[in-house]
Amino acid sequence: MEVSNNKKITSPLYAFLFISSIFIQCLPYVSSIGVNYGTLGNNLPPPSQVAQFLKDKTIIDKIKIFDLNPDILRAFANTGISVTVTVPNGEIPKLLDIGYAKSYVDANIKPFYPQTKIDVIAVGNEILHWETPEVQNKLVDAMRTLYQALTQSGINTIKVSTPHSLGILLSSNPPSKASFRPGWDVGIIKPMLQFLRETKGPFMVNPYPYFGYNLPQADFLLFKQNNGVFDPFTKRTYKNMFDMLLDAVYVSMKKLGYADVDIIAAETGWPSLGETFEPQCTVENAASYNGGLLRKAVTGAGTPLMPKKKIDIYIFALFNENTKPGSNAERNFGLFRPDFTPVYNIGIMKGQPLLPEPPKPLPRPALPQPQPRNPKESRNRKPGRSPAPAIPVQPAPKLPAQPLPQPAAPAGKKFCMPKPGATDAQLQAALNWACTNQGVDCTPVNAGGACFQPVTLRSHVAWVMNSYYQLHGKNDFNCDFSGSAVIVFQDPSYGTCKYLS
Repeated sequence: MEVSNNKKITSPLYAFLFISSIFIQCLPYVSSIGVNYGTLGNNLPPPSQVAQFLKDKTIIDKIKIFDLNPDILRAFANTGISVTVTVPNGEIPKLLDIGYAKSYVDANIKPFYPQTKIDVIAVGNEILHWETPEVQNKLVDAMRTLYQALTQSGINTIKVSTPHSLGILLSSNPPSKASFRPGWDVGIIKPMLQFLRETKGPFMVNPYPYFGYNLPQADFLLFKQNNGVFDPFTKRTYKNMFDMLLDAVYVSMKKLGYADVDIIAAETGWPSLGETFEPQCTVENAASYNGGLLRKAVTGAGTPLMPKKKIDIYIFALFNENTKPGSNAERNFGLFRPDFTPVYNIGIMKGQPLLPEPPKPLPRPALPQPQPRNPKESRNRKPGRSPAPAIPVQPAPKLPAQPLPQPAAPAGKKFCMPKPGATDAQLQAALNWACTNQGVDCTPVNAGGACFQPVTLRSHVAWVMNSYYQLHGKNDFNCDFSGSAVIVFQDPSYGTCKYLS
């Protein structure tokens, strides 16, 4: 219907559309919610069923896989769900050759694209944390060559990036003082950020507050109500560890001049079940943490230093994976069981409400309270809301680690030991890594050394893990070793074998 320019339009439909357009424009940006789709299970459903389930039943619109599995790529064709694929670490040196990179794209990307909405290719996983300097120094060039191969193949919508553990940070506490590790900062990360700026690719990081679990900070780690942690330099108060870690990354990028590059939380989550020595692994804690992540994604909430920044989040993981090595926690990060039943409800299913934010604690009565024995308890029981505590500056570890604030520890010395459930494969990997270019002198566990006896893998790894932990910061995140290590407080020294402390 044609309408004169000088006539007032009074159509109810037009008015509705006009008002709706204004309302939509006023809504905050809503980030995408993704999941890491791992396949280390012998009871997992076929990819075709997984794709249909995510499309029809959930609000998940992105997945990230740890390979270029052709069955998964075919299954997600025409679903509208974005897919991030991962190039194995071992391919990095070969990708420096443009001919090899083009053949790699021809074999692994072009048969599935654009029917499958591949949006990011991750070149390796946590290269700076786990790989040798030789591979690390080839990473950025491999990313550039792979991107060149994509563009030469006529593909210009797929971004190229690589996920990092937060071991790339020299410090994260407080966020305002964070920075990348010397050597990596200008030698690898700065040229990588320049590449990402040029190609509009994201900087991918794997923040895991889970690895820094300690009971006094539990509410802060789990998106529960708490007084927050105050950064005295930016005057910002942090209500959860996730925001604090992301702002530490942002500050580090800003110091190099690349605050404009988007950040993706490529991997983060919380297990719902663990061993007896992993009491933090509960359904309640997993639901609280992942529910907090989902609320952030759906509402588009940023961080104190990035209130309007787009931050896509990939929860780890889609399924519980029963053949994954390590402790029981490693096998129970899933949002779903293999039969598609949710491990807990946080609003990930279509039509379900989000898990509500835990209510604020009731105000304490203004009546005098009995004086407790513990001075800390006395401070906590004061009426009214106390100001958020300032974050103490901590010594920075010298080697890759997951930088989290140092939790309060029992009095006395701490030691890093293998977990009872750690497999021989995990222990051997930890031994190989710590004794290779990581600054640990492993001669005491060699033949004739003070800690050579008893000649068992577990005994040797115990000494090596603790040496790494003691030499490189004594932070709890230095005692992780892919989830195979734990902090203990009993000195494991014996005979002539004296453990560092």
